[in-house]
Amino acid sequence: MTTDGPNRGGRRGPSRTLVLPQTLSVKHLSELVDQSPVDVIKQLMRNGIMVSMNQVINHEVAALVTAAYGIRTRVAEPVAEKGALVGAAIRSGNGFEEDTALALRPPVVTILGHVDHGKTSLLDSIRNAHVADREIGGITQHIGAYQVDYQDQKITFLDTPGHEAFTSIRSRGARVTDIAVLVVAADDGIMPQTEEAIDHARAAEVPIVVAINKMDLPGADPERVKRQLSQHNLLVEDWGGDIISVPVSARTGEGIDDLLENLLVVAEIAELKANPTSPASGVIIEAKLDRKRGPTATVLVQSGTLGVGDYVVAGTSWGRVKAITNDRGRIVKEVVPGAPAELLGFGSLPEAGDLMAVLPTERMARSIVHDRERLKSTQQSQVRALTLEEVVKQIDAGDIKELNLVLKADVQGSVEAVRQSLERLTDAEARVRILHAGSGNVTESDVLLASASNAIIVAFSVGEEMGVERVADRMGVEIRHYGIIYQLIDDVEQALHGMLEPTFTDVILGQAEVREIFPSRRNVKIAGCRVIEGRIVRGAAIRVMREGKTLEETGINSLRHFRDEVNEITNGMDCGILLTDFNDFELGDILQAHRQERSQR
Repeated sequence: MTTDGPNRGGRRGPSRTLVLPQTLSVKHLSELVDQSPVDVIKQLMRNGIMVSMNQVINHEVAALVTAAYGIRTRVAEPVAEKGALVGAAIRSGNGFEEDTALALRPPVVTILGHVDHGKTSLLDSIRNAHVADREIGGITQHIGAYQVDYQDQKITFLDTPGHEAFTSIRSRGARVTDIAVLVVAADDGIMPQTEEAIDHARAAEVPIVVAINKMDLPGADPERVKRQLSQHNLLVEDWGGDIISVPVSARTGEGIDDLLENLLVVAEIAELKANPTSPASGVIIEAKLDRKRGPTATVLVQSGTLGVGDYVVAGTSWGRVKAITNDRGRIVKEVVPGAPAELLGFGSLPEAGDLMAVLPTERMARSIVHDRERLKSTQQSQVRALTLEEVVKQIDAGDIKELNLVLKADVQGSVEAVRQSLERLTDAEARVRILHAGSGNVTESDVLLASASNAIIVAFSVGEEMGVERVADRMGVEIRHYGIIYQLIDDVEQALHGMLEPTFTDVILGQAEVREIFPSRRNVKIAGCRVIEGRIVRGAAIRVMREGKTLEETGINSLRHFRDEVNEITNGMDCGILLTDFNDFELGDILQAHRQERSQR
């Protein structure tokens, strides 16, 4: 499809794509679309968005403007704030990327599955059979990723520990994997971690290829595996579905070639392309501190060509590439899209999942890292959970069409009951999507999945594993606890209809005991009190309690310490309290200060 570029003055451009950074200023956007800032602001106002010329907007808002001018766009890998602007601009002088510059790249494959089902053995079997250059000693080091050659084509495999690492990288904003291979043992069938791997791969929205492993064992039953897969809505091609399943044996090598051939077929359908001529960008797969060489990082190049001497930025780390080692342990001068390599040259250790970009100058690299370090603490303090109330607002605004949930319950029977009830809920504006459902406490893996997918964790009659709450707070994931299924269903249904009412918790601030009663003018009485717990705050609501029963709910009209009007009295201090519309004090009454705080149910 041919799309016009900016056409001020009647100029028409070739078919090309505008690369939008994750965030950019309104002024920068106006330059990219070749329009005046005023015209861009007007377009945003037509969409109900009020901004100034120097205000920073995200790529979704920017896309509203480009769509109005008929410009095709794609989103650049997020390099964060200033780096994102630079990363978009350096791809092509004006931010556009010619379609003709794109070339096919190798697919990136991650192998997932249950423990002991043969993931590592399968990787070793593929590697031993199809890695060339074994005369130089084969793979001399573990760098977290490697390439194999099959039918004159390359396939890149990520050697991750499992679906948690896979999702951890994705939770940092990096889409790394093109195809997920689900390894299922033919003698064991689908196990709990297999189910988690399926859910994680689905949430990443990548094609799934099933490798039915251990076919050499006497108890192998591939038909049982296919039947179990169908129960998880993975219908294999043999049964009329679209999921490719390949029987393999990592021990004997049976089916390995067939698996690789199918991976190439899936990659061909996906038409995986990248621009090898642009400055490189990619993802840090892993990083370690070498005692002799210093910080080293394994990077997967996703676009462009990375070379020795390039200035690179990843997270809050930067450096100049001193040396590049490929997955065979060989020193190379450059890395093309879809290939992994180990870099030497970072000044400090980047983190796994950090997005890497090549910048033209050292000064620019230093400047971006300085800005990120300055903003990092601010951004961390501003991390907020995507709460169900916020989802309601986004559904109302039309920003989201799906409510992503991770469901955990006490027993499998409860899981199925709650899941079926939730999946029946639907609305004209949005629907429920269960990313993962399982029994047991909420785990760190659940939080990673929710973070990577903008999901909310719903916990029914279960708690959290140790440390999970802290991880959820850090990653901005809301965990909602329920003990009554009807309340859970009701909340989700109301969220879909845009009517969820916030819930509140009564927080007791302090208590004071009435020890004297002082008459005042106009028959008004002042309670002489001593604070026996917490603090009494002037703006708080007051609950008058006598013999454990609540007599009145009111507020403070006057709070005095001796003759001074004060805003707060703390534990152990005496004070005089005049309440609003309450005069019937008795000695021994308890005045309880409290307030309502919004909370999770």
